Amino acid sequence: MTTVYTYISSPNHRFPDHPERPERLNGLALEQLPGIEQIPITPASLAQVARVHHPRMIEQLEAVCAQGPGLIDYAPTYATPTSFTDALNAAGAAISAVRAVLDGSAHNGFAIARPPGHHAEPGRAMGFCLFNNAAIAAQEALAGGLKRVAVIDFDVHHGNGTQAAFLNDPRCGYLSTHQEGIYPGTGWLEDADSAARRGRIVNVPLPARTGETGFRKILTGVIRPFAQAFQPELLIISAGYDAHWRDPLASMGLSTAGYAMLSRGLVEIAEENCQGRIVFLLEGGYDAGNVAKGIEAGFAALTGHPSQEVADACPYREPEIDDRLARTRAWHGFGTG
Repeated sequence: MTTVYTYISSPNHRFPDHPERPERLNGLALEQLPGIEQIPITPASLAQVARVHHPRMIEQLEAVCAQGPGLIDYAPTYATPTSFTDALNAAGAAISAVRAVLDGSAHNGFAIARPPGHHAEPGRAMGFCLFNNAAIAAQEALAGGLKRVAVIDFDVHHGNGTQAAFLNDPRCGYLSTHQEGIYPGTGWLEDADSAARRGRIVNVPLPARTGETGFRKILTGVIRPFAQAFQPELLIISAGYDAHWRDPLASMGLSTAGYAMLSRGLVEIAEENCQGRIVFLLEGGYDAGNVAKGIEAGFAALTGHPSQEVADACPYREPEIDDRLARTRAWHGFGTG
């Protein structure tokens, strides 16, 4: 079976001088990548979106977009006259990729779509995000008969919206790695503050410049035991490429080689725990070259083809994270690692 992808660039969803713009995708050369096939998308229906977002929020967002262009929060998040349709298409791109994997027509997939989604909460759009594509796709999979779905989020910012959507749903697992102390100011270890949430809602806030060495330890010591404990039937990856050391909006330490390692590890975890069913969804990443190389590394992992060697090693020294990973494992009952 092949690796499929969906692609929604939303060229009219743009705002002057905003980093979340169509040009984020300009570096992609998908036609040159082996072993992948584009599939069409069906826009998300309002009923599908309403599995995650409150009907009043959906109505208000549609009205605000019709009045655009304009800013709708301090992040700043913006809306244009096409943004409501663009957001339905982006959510539909995620759903379409997930459906292809679940119906057996694809082994795995990647939804390359904007606007991104992981900051959008059930009751509000925020953080450059309008609808929560990952949460909507997860609910579609559950509506189709799966019992448990997990989202693993390696965007540099915490996916507060996905966490909020999953907080009280025992069928949904969420694990986020993110730079501590930056937007949106959430995602602390103690967010899973009850026995029912520990091991299911997992946050790994990280110091600046954490890179390949740290993420290798996270794969082994946190992500793998999380998947083994929760036993998802599908992994959805909120793939943000803003943890690259050259991203203009953050200060993490991943390189393209680091993203390749991380992507391969996630695919292996999917093979071990959910019959290889895994779908990557694009979230952040604000340097077009980094985004393109990160997505290419993701496709290499999904298809099993060699990843391209890229000379963009992080020049900064990595911090030590062993103590915080030990605390994370202890908090969630993952053992000593």
